[in-house]
Amino acid sequence: MIKTHIPEDNILSRVTPQRTRALLEQCVQANFNSIRVWGGGYYPDDFFFDICDELGLVVWQDFMFACANYHLTPEFEENIKAEFVDNITRLRSHPSLGLWCGNNEMEMFQSVSEYDGTPKTRSDYIRMFEHILPEILREYDPDTFYWPASPSSGGGFDEPNDPNRGDVHYWEVWHGNVPFTEYRKYYFRYASEFGFQSFPCKKTIYSFALPEDCNIFSRVMERHQRNDGANGKIMAYLAQTYLYPTEFDTLLYASQLLQAEAIRYGVEHWRRNRGRCMGAIYWQLNDIWPVASWASIDYFGRWKTLHYYAKRFFAPLMISCEETGETTDRNSIILQPSPIKTKAHLNVANETREAVDVTVRWALRNSSSAVLQQGESSLTVPNLTSVWLEEIDFNGTDYLENYFSYELWKDGEQCSCGTVLFTAPKHYHFLNPDLQWHVEGDTIFVTAQAYAKSVEIECDEEDLVLSDNFFDMNAGTVGIKVLSGTPRRLRLRSVYDIR
Repeated sequence: MIKTHIPEDNILSRVTPQRTRALLEQCVQANFNSIRVWGGGYYPDDFFFDICDELGLVVWQDFMFACANYHLTPEFEENIKAEFVDNITRLRSHPSLGLWCGNNEMEMFQSVSEYDGTPKTRSDYIRMFEHILPEILREYDPDTFYWPASPSSGGGFDEPNDPNRGDVHYWEVWHGNVPFTEYRKYYFRYASEFGFQSFPCKKTIYSFALPEDCNIFSRVMERHQRNDGANGKIMAYLAQTYLYPTEFDTLLYASQLLQAEAIRYGVEHWRRNRGRCMGAIYWQLNDIWPVASWASIDYFGRWKTLHYYAKRFFAPLMISCEETGETTDRNSIILQPSPIKTKAHLNVANETREAVDVTVRWALRNSSSAVLQQGESSLTVPNLTSVWLEEIDFNGTDYLENYFSYELWKDGEQCSCGTVLFTAPKHYHFLNPDLQWHVEGDTIFVTAQAYAKSVEIECDEEDLVLSDNFFDMNAGTVGIKVLSGTPRRLRLRSVYDIR
């Protein structure tokens, strides 16, 4: 349950203890238990580790080597030895330090001859990360675990990125353009890097763009993009999932939903397979400037949709569903029509230290949220494990009109919930939920007249932090706590409004 931390600003003097604390506290709010410091940035200040010590965040600390070849000369060797000793002795006493990692992606790219590697750079690599650095760690910090690279199967160019050993950086979803349903084909031992992009919200875009620039293919929008050609990539993925948004602000909303759904799809799958897969670190936590990127918190500290989703899919107690439907059972809707399998397979993950007694409630509903079929199960979930329930077969259901909802209850309180469709959202027959809101004290009450997916509560006047946002709801009323800010002149929308 980790994110990758990158430098918080291009101008390092802007990074203050207060700013870093706010960022790390937002990690805790989203149920993170660890944070990876990426090797392409810089070694954090002492206050970063002080705050992690206080908050209970375990740090995966890369040494600052990434995505390159290094030529080892006597002078450079002395330089890096001094760098290693300085940072190891500075950080070794922090209880939050959980792991030293030699570098980011250098072993993987050397093994496939990226970066114009040569026999000399390969031998220099082995000396740096499998001799010099381990020897220094044995002298100065023998008790902290060392991993030679990320990804790696243990070093020596022995099939880094092997899905059956060590850790994996998986980028076929996004860079490889495959649909995010592909995540379910892989049962990595540790997914240490994967990601998906989205645009920031309109407030952030207006910090660098004029109204006439608000087209994702304008020069300004393409310049504020970390990945060449990625604005078009977002649109290609969006076309697989949602209707085409006709307004710029709706496109921003849809892109953030797309990012959040993609990462949720992977993380929930890996949590369901706990024991085989023991960790997931998505790329990335934060932004170094206002930009379209893989981050879940933007440059100004605003939560993107993904951060709210992370709070749910990283919850210590979580229920999730492995659904079978049109997107998993048929490659293309233009093929000869055939019956579609529609099934739901629920799983409860327990990342706490104690066994828990829980109740699972589920229902097959139509688009107005009327219950067509329902069930309930009570079970005990052992600590630090996940448990499958019996698969439910809905074959023959109208998968364009019906959806599946599920809830997890403990001690009389709902602690996790969700819904799934059996088709892409763009093809589901949503009704207008006619979303309404009112505020009582520190609670926003949202009412829907029909099923509403990915409901956003938005405030133009100030940035709110809520107990939940971008949530699914059945017809009815839900209460959302305001954690920060004053809710005024709110706007609500859902997937129904992507059109």
